[in-house]
Amino acid sequence: MTTLAKPEEAAADRGGSSSSPFLSVRDLSVRFSTEDGVVRAVDNLSFSVEPGTTLGIVGESGSGKSVTNLAVLGLHNPDSTEITGSIRLAGQELVGAPVRELEKLRGNTMAMIFQDPLTALSPFHTIGKQIGETYRKHTGASKKEARDRAIEMLTKVGIPQPTTRVDDYPHQFSGGMRQRAMIAMSLVCNPKLVIADEPTTALDVTVQAQILDLLKDLQQEMGTAIILITHDLGVVAKTAQDIMVMYAGRAVERGTVREVLKNPQHPYTWGLLSSMPSLTGPVDIPLRPVRGTPPSLINLPTGCPFNPRCDHREQVVGGKCTTERPPLAPETGHATACHLSVGQKQSIFIDQIQPRLG
Repeated sequence: MTTLAKPEEAAADRGGSSSSPFLSVRDLSVRFSTEDGVVRAVDNLSFSVEPGTTLGIVGESGSGKSVTNLAVLGLHNPDSTEITGSIRLAGQELVGAPVRELEKLRGNTMAMIFQDPLTALSPFHTIGKQIGETYRKHTGASKKEARDRAIEMLTKVGIPQPTTRVDDYPHQFSGGMRQRAMIAMSLVCNPKLVIADEPTTALDVTVQAQILDLLKDLQQEMGTAIILITHDLGVVAKTAQDIMVMYAGRAVERGTVREVLKNPQHPYTWGLLSSMPSLTGPVDIPLRPVRGTPPSLINLPTGCPFNPRCDHREQVVGGKCTTERPPLAPETGHATACHLSVGQKQSIFIDQIQPRLG
């Protein structure tokens, strides 16, 4: 199962081995220099992922989800980006690694499924050539071998008539087929880590379900670790084992999907869940979106960054919400970064949140 705490502690808690996870991120911070100031896009973030498991990272736009995973892939511009902390992939440190080393890993050991395949795929080259190019780069295969591998991958992801469609261009594919082709390209070298950035955005519900089932099937077949970036908690509930909720560049809640979605403990998570329609909740209760807007990552609020939007900050004794930034506690298991006491969280959830969720 995906671990979101110290790997040795989490393995002991869940009865696993004490070996290191495949991906281990520790105290990661990502900052961008701009004319207006320094953007603290990711701040002191830690998580781990093991082979064959899926970690869902959720949060509003601008919470740091994609920035985190672009840092894992080494795709940030080093001239304008400061990255500190540790990112270890199969024991290899990626922060500060030479570009050539990262290029050997990208597309081979780790890969990314981008949010919009129409812009991620080149309009000037056929689907087969783009899939085969990655395969040739990392394996030294011939053009014929690369073409055969592209056809094999298109077959695996469910593209009809793959021997013909391999010579089509991206504009000749539908949205769902382009996403499948993007998945085929990402998995062509059997990577051990796949980062899926909003893989079902702009797809209809039927195609969304097909894409998610495809990822799950391929994961079971290849033992791939998946990081699923999304704002859709329903997608996470269907595909992931563990979840990390991000806000203003930090993790505010983490745990197993069952723990977090059945018994959420952070006001921001309550807001995300309350803004979603429920099939089991009362039909006469209106959706309740999170009020306000996300903070500027250049000028974050003092104390808890969520405090300007939180409906429960007045319940914290001493006004700590506006003066002290809460740590993510405990270090293992279901953890939240909130000054509310355990009793207060449970009482608020049972009395105010749970009736909305059903």
